[in-house]
Formats: sequence, C-alpha cells, structure tokens
Amino acid sequence: MTTLPTSVSGPRAVLTAMYAAEARYLAAGGPGRASFDLLAPYFAPDVVLHQADALPYGGTWRGHEGMERFFLAMSAAWTEFEIGEQRFLVAEDGGEGDGDGDGGTVVVRSEIRARARATGRELAFPILQTITIADGRITEVWPFYWDTAALAEACREEQAGQ
Repeated sequence: MTTLPTSVSGPRAVLTAMYAAEARYLAAGGPGRASFDLLAPYFAPDVVLHQADALPYGGTWRGHEGMERFFLAMSAAWTEFEIGEQRFLVAEDGGEGDGDGDGGTVVVRSEIRARARATGRELAFPILQTITIADGRITEVWPFYWDTAALAEACREEQAGQ
C-alpha cells in the first residue's frame, strides 16, 4: 500500500498536496508518460469519482485503476487542463476546510483553464467539488460543472475545423 508523505495531515493538507501532485503528473506528460504513483498515495484504494454523464469522461470511476482510466479519458479530451485559483469553502466540521483530524468533507471551488484536444478551443470555467476524506485519503469526489454542455461541445470531434 502506498503511504502518504508524513507531512500531510488534515483534509485541506491532503487536497493541497494532491493538487500539487496532479500538477506534477500533468507537467510530466500525464497518462502514459507519468506514473500514477505520483497521485496514488492521496486516493483510497476504493476511491469513487462521479463525473457528469454528459462529459466525454463522464461516469463513475472506481479504485486506483478507475482513476488511471479517468486520467486517460480526461487527457484524451483536453491538451491542457490547468487548475488556477482555488478556494476551500467548507468542511464537515464547519471549519474552513482545514479539519482537525485526517478525515472530513471539503468543498473546493477551482478556476480552470483548459484547451480541448478535438477543437483547440480554450475554455475558462469553475468547478465545485465535494470531496470526502477518510484516514488521510480521498474516498469520494463529486465535481459540479456549471455548463457541461459547453464542455462537451468544445470536445466534440465534429466541431473541429468549423
């Protein structure tokens, strides 16, 4: 079992470290070029990610293998996917997402800049995620996109060249 770095404790610290690892993973080339081992320590072995069905990478992704397949599908949709400003809004304990223990629920609002692989279209949009953490690992993620239709349209092959 992959373990978390010893300096990571509390839900906000876990998420901050995971987002930094995700940036390193994507900078190294992402799926097929970088090892998922950069991200694995931050996700429980039975993690569940629920993506909106309307997205090219929609559906429910389970476990580390599911997360690896999710990152492959997401990489197929976007040539760039940068997480900008993030705001940790709430925690299950009513705090600001810091949490005192190694678990809880955090809501994170992230500003995203992405470029669709199929069309080259660049989009800027927010994502709101409800993320559950138990024993210092992410166990469940529910992302909310304000306009899934715009994201799906930007990623459609038939839109390319128009």
